[in-house]
Amino acid sequence: MLEGKRVSRISVRGFAVASATAVTTVGAVVGVAAGHDQGTTDRVEATAADTTLLADIPAGQNVRAQAASLTQQADTQSEAAESAAKKDAEEAARKQAAEDATAKKEAADAEAKKKEADEKAKEREKEDKEQVSSRSATRDASSFAVKGSYSTAEVQAMARSMIPGDQFQCFSNIVNNESSWDYTATNASSGAYGLVQALPGTKMASAGADWRTNPATQIKWGLGYMNERYGSPCGAWSFWQANQWY
Repeated sequence: MLEGKRVSRISVRGFAVASATAVTTVGAVVGVAAGHDQGTTDRVEATAADTTLLADIPAGQNVRAQAASLTQQADTQSEAAESAAKKDAEEAARKQAAEDATAKKEAADAEAKKKEADEKAKEREKEDKEQVSSRSATRDASSFAVKGSYSTAEVQAMARSMIPGDQFQCFSNIVNNESSWDYTATNASSGAYGLVQALPGTKMASAGADWRTNPATQIKWGLGYMNERYGSPCGAWSFWQANQWY
């Protein structure tokens, strides 16, 4: 609305009526001037009083400018809304991708931990079986007849009878390196003695008083030592390979 002027909104029909009224009013004035009836003049004045003048109608150019401004505002608001919606969608997608990546990593970590736990459980089970097997000798040292001397073959036969089958090779590897199956072998520098080179040799007394002369007693002690310290002869052999002693 223009400041200081009264602007009336009219329809096309109103515009036509106003125009007709204005023309009629002009005609009436001319008629009066020519000497026509006064009554006609009064009706014209009354009609003119209730009619919106053409000067009160807003210019078409202003109306179009206002419409264009509103259209531009609507377009701007629409673009802003679309941009905001696009940003919201992108942010939601980013958050979802981050959540998916986190969930995937957590699932992978959980699977890795489970696999590790399963492997450790299997390893413990295997070790337990080996220990049980190692502690279950088929013959006891006392079951062998005592002799004044024993050949290497006889000593090895004793060991095969006393050491579980899956542990014998490991036990044999250690004895081969420590004494070459000589049950009287003595280390001059350290004093280690026997098949498994007990240090000192007197330790083997816990397996039998005849530890000096009976290979079976030495085998019994050596098997017990390997089981107690390394879990099995194979455990002892693994340590020996890494350190050259056990």
